[in-house]
Amino acid sequence: MQPFRANSTGQEAHVLEELDIKNFALIDSAHVDFTKGFTVLSGETGAGKSILIGSLAFLLGGKASAEQIRTGCTEAQVSGTFWLKSSDAFDWLKEHGIDAEEDRVLIRRIIRETGKSSSWISGIPVTRADLASFGQYLVDIHGQHEQQSLMKVADHRRYLDIYAELTEEVQKFTSIYNKLVAKRAILQELNSNESDRAQKIDMLSFAVNEINEAKLRPGEQEELEAEESRLSSFEKLYAEIEELTELFENEESGGALAMLKRATGTADRASSLDSSLENLSGRLQSAFYEIDDIAGEFNRYKSSLVFDPERLEQVQDRLELISRLKKKYCTGNGGNALFYTVQDILDYGQKASEQLEKLSGSGADKSALEAEIAALEKETYTRAKAISARRKAASEKMSAAVEEILAKLGMKETRFRVSLEEKEGNAVEQKCGPYGMDNIEFLISANPGSPLLPLAKIASGGELSRVMLALKTILSKADLADTLVFDEIDTGIGGEVAVSVGDHMKKLSSSKQILCITHLASIAVYADNQIKIQKGVENNTTATNVFAVEGQERVKEIARMLSGDSVSAASLEHAAAMLANSQ
Repeated sequence: MQPFRANSTGQEAHVLEELDIKNFALIDSAHVDFTKGFTVLSGETGAGKSILIGSLAFLLGGKASAEQIRTGCTEAQVSGTFWLKSSDAFDWLKEHGIDAEEDRVLIRRIIRETGKSSSWISGIPVTRADLASFGQYLVDIHGQHEQQSLMKVADHRRYLDIYAELTEEVQKFTSIYNKLVAKRAILQELNSNESDRAQKIDMLSFAVNEINEAKLRPGEQEELEAEESRLSSFEKLYAEIEELTELFENEESGGALAMLKRATGTADRASSLDSSLENLSGRLQSAFYEIDDIAGEFNRYKSSLVFDPERLEQVQDRLELISRLKKKYCTGNGGNALFYTVQDILDYGQKASEQLEKLSGSGADKSALEAEIAALEKETYTRAKAISARRKAASEKMSAAVEEILAKLGMKETRFRVSLEEKEGNAVEQKCGPYGMDNIEFLISANPGSPLLPLAKIASGGELSRVMLALKTILSKADLADTLVFDEIDTGIGGEVAVSVGDHMKKLSSSKQILCITHLASIAVYADNQIKIQKGVENNTTATNVFAVEGQERVKEIARMLSGDSVSAASLEHAAAMLANSQ
């Protein structure tokens, strides 16, 4: 399969510029040049349209699995070139020591048959977590799973906060709230476990005192063990040393020194007769002096040997103390005392001392802790009220904005509301949660006269798709990513609704780069560019081919989307007319 270049119009840069795919799923090799505006990915059901989006998700830190590798290959590779617009993206790169060349980065990721993956940004190795962190500034992929997030009430708060530009403020609130929760937990422990705390203090105090009184030194055990061996084997050691000195110095029995001395004299005389022996004679002379010195050292050692049973008892008592302390403080998890050292005892004593200081201090500072909690409660409540006020103001504007867009998407009679209710309870800890004091939920009434009910209970798949598209539209300015990808956004819609969705996405592409998988011709005709994904058999192997469709080939593809496999003259004429009208 030959790589292709999609239709390119204009020179204005955009976020995703190129995508190279090798041996990923059913794709053997593909190169795609993306342009600004609205790009549609089309193809028959099962052709592998989502593989292209899947490769992009993989590139930006998505889940990696050996199953993603094309059959018969040992690794899959995806790389992409991105043009950066976001200052946050440049800040991220700076923090990670990565340079962007002409405001562009090349991201590359490989998955091997072992299941291990490797990633690079501009040639610098990064982790999967790094990719995901950086990717949020580049591409936002909306698929069925994200559409389902509308069914999760917990995510509704996140959407409202993005719209109200409260995300950073709520993050600060969450930090303060978590600090408050942590302080309360400490206070609760102090109040409910006062007796346990006192018991812990006694236990730790005893341990610290016992270890301090022992006055242990690192390496002391090894020194004592060596001394014990010497003292407990005194008689045998003395006999061995005495025999050594006898071997060195006994002239009557031919001691080693006497023999060496005679040998040096003989060698000296021989070297006077043959000068070639002078070197050997000198070496023998040096050996004599070295052995003489060694003999002297052994003599002095023998003179210092004194049997001291009292010292032996002291050493053994000290070793017993060390052993007892190791068993007491180092083998709590079932370990063998033999594997621990004096340093381990000292480390335990240090940790016990720190714990003791913390417990003793927490008791002494209880009143200060209560005052700190009171101040945090006041700050938490004040911030929660301010956030709630901004949410209420934003919720009304957001509701109106979503309704306006839904009307354009074929849901004219739909009412959409962002419901805010204050959390129950009177105390601060009951009124506030980690994100404030509001319970937030999206409500919808799709039919005139019907009451507003939770979105998760009544919306169909097609309605959810359009609600998500409306949310993406109103949140586009706050969205970190400048490329939006829609996978199966057309689920459950058709006819005039599809036309309005296509027209709306076309308008949205004036400020964002839009990529969309669709099987509807009435959406595809609004795209600036169209890429076809086609599955076939090459060399007895199933493969997915990716290629741009332009001119008459695009007319044929639109006609296929209108009528199925059989493309007629009527469908071609209809397709040409639709393209002309939409463009």
